[in-house]
Amino acid sequence: MAAAYQALHRRVSSLACRLHSTYVRKMRYLNQLKEDDSLCRQAQTSGTFYLFHNLSPFLQKMRQILEKLQEAEQWMEKSVLIGCSDEHRPRFALDLGALDKSVIEAELQGSFTDLRKALFVVDRKDSPLLASAQSLLRWHDSHQYCSRTGQPTEKNPAGSKRVCHASGVTYYPQVSPVVITLVSDGSRCLLARQPSFPPGMFTALSGFCDMGENVEEAVRREVAEEVGLEVESLRYSASQHWPFPSSSLMIACHALVGAPRAEISLDTLELEEARWFGQEEIVEGLKREPSSSKQDDGSFLPWFPPKQAIAHQLICEWLQQQSA
Repeated sequence: MAAAYQALHRRVSSLACRLHSTYVRKMRYLNQLKEDDSLCRQAQTSGTFYLFHNLSPFLQKMRQILEKLQEAEQWMEKSVLIGCSDEHRPRFALDLGALDKSVIEAELQGSFTDLRKALFVVDRKDSPLLASAQSLLRWHDSHQYCSRTGQPTEKNPAGSKRVCHASGVTYYPQVSPVVITLVSDGSRCLLARQPSFPPGMFTALSGFCDMGENVEEAVRREVAEEVGLEVESLRYSASQHWPFPSSSLMIACHALVGAPRAEISLDTLELEEARWFGQEEIVEGLKREPSSSKQDDGSFLPWFPPKQAIAHQLICEWLQQQSA
């Protein structure tokens, strides 16, 4: 019996090791591409490319696209590494903003789409890649000069860093921590909108962490500042990279406030509207598409962020908890 158990344990351990090693090999290959410039350049000739035009993605992956471009080698140097498949097929992103948009769209028989809109139609596998790609491309565009010397910086082939040869300083892409919080009083959840949002869209409260704050302090401060409520307890849900406005790490939490003191006091400098939603309203809002939210009188029914957004996950988690 003990021998059979040991044999089974070895088989399970071996299977787990093989599954784990696929991920490990993939991560180590990606790291090689970042550190080995010649290997990265070689990978660019066979990789899959996600194309952008002024940070708007083309919603089809392209292979061998560089063959269609003049001065292909120079364009290749502008691309950035964003990942690879389990089969070690590298994925790159390239912004063609210097070229005529209509000519490219005619050549490729498609169109470039604003990323906020694209997130409603792309699948869960592609949305993180598009978000990472836009953030990385934007970072390179805004860090072309050294903050110490004012001299040009140079990116490596993978786009994982930029170097100022005059000062010897190496710059790496950075992300900004942001808390996003779904506030509940036990039977309702609070959603808000900013003036810049599309008509009818409501989402969870969010804000950047201040220097020196931990997540709990940032959540309590943001809720107090934006809607005048005091958080009694909170719990962490998940995190997500988000490319808006630049490159953010969204740290998602659920926060509970006391029901007797759940009167909203709106910060009108930050928000246009904030209100409580019951369970039925949330169910209807999740079904509603942005295009169908406008009513005959010109007003808009509430709708919520796309499935790829962590705010959507928070709302669904709250609804599931209420149903349970």
